[in-house]
Amino acid sequence: AYERRFPTCPLIPMFVASDTVNEYKSEDGAIHVIERRCKLDIDAPRLLKKIAGVDYVYFVQKNSLNRRERTLHIEAYNETFSNRVIINEHCSYTVHPDNEDWTCFEQSASLDIKSFFGFESTVEKIAMKQYTSNIKKGKEIIEYYLKQLEEEGITFVPRWTPPVACKSESSTSHPRRPVSPAINIPESATKEGLSSKEILTTSSSPSEPTAGTPDDKLDADYIKRYLGDLTPMQESCLIRLRQWLQETHKGKIPKDEHILRFLRARDFNIDKAREILCQSLTWRKQHQVDYILDTWNPPQVLQDYYAGGWHHHDKDGRPLYVLRLGQMDTKGLVRALGEEALLRYVLSINEEGLRRCEENTKVFGRPISSWTCLVDLEGLNMRHLWRPGVKALLRIIEVVEANYPETLGRLLILRAPRVFPVLWTLVSPFIDDNTRKKFLIYAGNDYQGPGGLLDYIDKEIIPDFLGGECMCEVPEGGLVPKSLYRTAEELENEDIKLWTETIYQSASVFKGAPHEVLIQIVDASSVITWDFDVCKGDIVFNIFHSKRAPQPPKKDSLGAHSITSPGGNNVQLIDKVWQLGRDYSMVESPLICKEGESVQGSHVTRWPGFYILQWKFHSMPACATTNLPRVDDVLASLQVSSHKCKVMYYTEVIGSEDFRGSMTSLESSHSGFSQLSAATTSSSQSHSSSMISR
Repeated sequence: AYERRFPTCPLIPMFVASDTVNEYKSEDGAIHVIERRCKLDIDAPRLLKKIAGVDYVYFVQKNSLNRRERTLHIEAYNETFSNRVIINEHCSYTVHPDNEDWTCFEQSASLDIKSFFGFESTVEKIAMKQYTSNIKKGKEIIEYYLKQLEEEGITFVPRWTPPVACKSESSTSHPRRPVSPAINIPESATKEGLSSKEILTTSSSPSEPTAGTPDDKLDADYIKRYLGDLTPMQESCLIRLRQWLQETHKGKIPKDEHILRFLRARDFNIDKAREILCQSLTWRKQHQVDYILDTWNPPQVLQDYYAGGWHHHDKDGRPLYVLRLGQMDTKGLVRALGEEALLRYVLSINEEGLRRCEENTKVFGRPISSWTCLVDLEGLNMRHLWRPGVKALLRIIEVVEANYPETLGRLLILRAPRVFPVLWTLVSPFIDDNTRKKFLIYAGNDYQGPGGLLDYIDKEIIPDFLGGECMCEVPEGGLVPKSLYRTAEELENEDIKLWTETIYQSASVFKGAPHEVLIQIVDASSVITWDFDVCKGDIVFNIFHSKRAPQPPKKDSLGAHSITSPGGNNVQLIDKVWQLGRDYSMVESPLICKEGESVQGSHVTRWPGFYILQWKFHSMPACATTNLPRVDDVLASLQVSSHKCKVMYYTEVIGSEDFRGSMTSLESSHSGFSQLSAATTSSSQSHSSSMISR
């Protein structure tokens, strides 16, 4: 039954094709080993596939059948992106020690994502989701082929013995990706039904809750008033989980409403709900989330530029949160505050939501455990797809999904522009299926028609910016001034540590002392990518190539300049005796970048070797028509009187084997965010290129 799914299986749409790479059979027929290369069409967002540069991924699967020992071992690992993602899977079928008519099935798998173009969490989410769905479908697939064999009259497979076949046994096997419990042979199917031993590291079998005893009862009025409709089984699950927390958990026990959210998020599977609840309680204690509303005051920049706030309630009594995402400068907020402060602010919003749910429960006299979120996308464009900003958004969604389940009652997305599907493909894998069912998306002015906003919100409280009569006090957002941007070091000194990773580094550039970054390329046609902001002064950005490695990087003491570097991050690699054209060569035209500009770009390498990214101090040229300096030159010279510039940068290399995109699309360009600076918009160079964003 197992072998019939090769070279492809119509029941597994993602399994496109397979080729036999190696095959071995022992002379006595006891051992049969076959190795295949399988082609899979992974259900991943189209944009992610485009970034990765592949349409299909390849796995190598090795199946070892030992008829003497009556075992089947299946090993699989990924061939595609093996330098970035490591997937190993092992399945085994053995005979049950107590009943030879039963087959034991065991499975283990590991996933290790080293790097994936900044979308590591997205890939992990996709992999786990696909893996779980394949496990569920595994039983259906193996039964399909067993039935096919029965229809052909094959209901019996003799057990292998060296000289003569003995009493028959049946041992069914199973494919590599979709897995399922082992299936009994037809003769024994009537004994115990489908009996198997399952060890699944990614999907444990749900534990069925039993109905509560007479003592395990909650007051009916209490349930109706604070918890809502519960079946006896659901009520028992709540009592048992609460009792377990009281006996084992050291610390604050959450309220019944909060425990109930985790149970609902896992369909009242106590084991699964207990696992995620314990993880959340540990997280809350570690980061003092219970006290965030009383001890943390949002920075002024958040109060001024974060375009979100609470606004009355919907028709069901749920608190209503309004977010004008299209008016929000995501990049500016991340640059000015860092990801951690932004996350902490989102957590404070969720904590406030929990508090408002309790208040509305008292006001309306019925249980209200979730809120409604209204997201206005008017103004959303490609600048909102700034990669570090999207990455920060995805990480925030991850934290919220894990610690505030079943708190979103309804999400109304209004005035979705054409660019919205691109953002949706990146965000949707992070959102639970149950949560996604609560989304209502309206394009243009559709929200004003039948089935629109009036079905969920009273006319009297529709915000004024949506054509209503109610004044909404939510900030209008707008661009965050670059004067508020802070360096990675400044952000790192904050005492907020909800996550510790930062992808940006900062560097100082001095006159005569550029900052240089070394990148070693092994394979030609790799892609070097960069994203940097010029925080102070004007710089020239260069890329050089050398066949030989430069001397070990040294931090410039700047003694000759009588200047000290507070951050100390000024590294020079190019030796003073090196000559351009002999020891190293320039591979990109120099790019002059003004103070306040943001630059993103990529370079496709032509040769292996050593590449050096250089940020160099830009001296103001003398005026060609007059000896008198221009006003702009004087102002600029005053700004950089210390001959010091500062940049914040991020670089990454995409391997040649992982890149299959268009070479012509990878070019240096200024981001649309360069318009944030008044000095930048006055520059004809940056203005002409600011329409392009990479």
